[in-house]
Amino acid sequence: MATLSKAYTETPLHLQHIIPIDFDSVKEVPQSHSWPQSDDESTRRMFNLDGDHFSIPAIDLDSPDAIEMAGHACKIMGIFQVTNHGIPSSLLREVESQAWRFFTLPARAKVKALRSPSGATGYGVARIAPFFNKFMWHEGFTMMGSPLEHAREVWPHGYRKFCEVMEDYQDKMKALSERLLAMILKYLGISEHDIDWPRLRSNACAALQLNSYPRCPDPRQAMGLAPHTDTFLLTILHQNHSAHGLQVHMEGRGWVPVFPMNGALVVNLGDMLHIMSNAMFPSVVHRVIPSEKRHRLTVGYFYGPPTDFHVGPIHGLTQSSGREDAARFRSVTVKDYVQMKAKNLDKALSMIRIR
Repeated sequence: MATLSKAYTETPLHLQHIIPIDFDSVKEVPQSHSWPQSDDESTRRMFNLDGDHFSIPAIDLDSPDAIEMAGHACKIMGIFQVTNHGIPSSLLREVESQAWRFFTLPARAKVKALRSPSGATGYGVARIAPFFNKFMWHEGFTMMGSPLEHAREVWPHGYRKFCEVMEDYQDKMKALSERLLAMILKYLGISEHDIDWPRLRSNACAALQLNSYPRCPDPRQAMGLAPHTDTFLLTILHQNHSAHGLQVHMEGRGWVPVFPMNGALVVNLGDMLHIMSNAMFPSVVHRVIPSEKRHRLTVGYFYGPPTDFHVGPIHGLTQSSGREDAARFRSVTVKDYVQMKAKNLDKALSMIRIR
């Protein structure tokens, strides 16, 4: 975990790209957070829930068809929801409760956990903020392993419960990530030996991100989280079922809302699985639209290989002599790709693309 943190030290951020505004003190969207208004149909659907909506597939992991269904969803969309995932509902409630406990603190208390300019953990805005001219309607708390260092600053005598819940959640998310990745690899016909599975499992990189999207005076002017793809293999997202806002971009359909499904978790694929699948699976572009009526909370778990792991198209997918099977990306270490993404965002994939 510490090694992943070091991958961000070469891309320090200015404090203005770390400290969120005090959302409790604003009565209208400030110019610094005012994005060009969108008139696309998908955004209008987000604010008007009448009519038909494209459905993100929900997969029962206990189903005998789960592998085939998950693989198909990966190939067609790069995103799906899962039920019977093995994460106790009581733990999901606990994580949500502790997240609310933090985000409902006054701004002066939250900044005690502020992420350092060259750090990867702690409180602050999304790391993608410097790539955009406007700030986002978002605040987050990132952790890699125990959040003790930051939690103790916020609650000198009441940090233990927060740490216990977050550590337990990360342990269970890691196990679920391994299960999902094994299913996806099986769909591809890839064996554990093809990707050095034991080392990937034992030294995997992961991060937990608590996301807060406070109520917004005018959501049409604001952006909760700007369009982007995730860096690692996959992301598992717990959404507060009382508020929606996540959208994914689908070719031919534009922005499609991903409505919360009670008890389900959202799984979306990131750049590294796109690379390893030799572009068979898309790295899904997504964004978040804030709400005027509800404060939205999500908990995202990002799962990836060890930092010294070489990410490239899996040999089993490119070993055919046919031209169509040629590798589309050159191999790169996880650490190097993380740094490329931190410096170049959406241009990172093109930097390692061969054809």
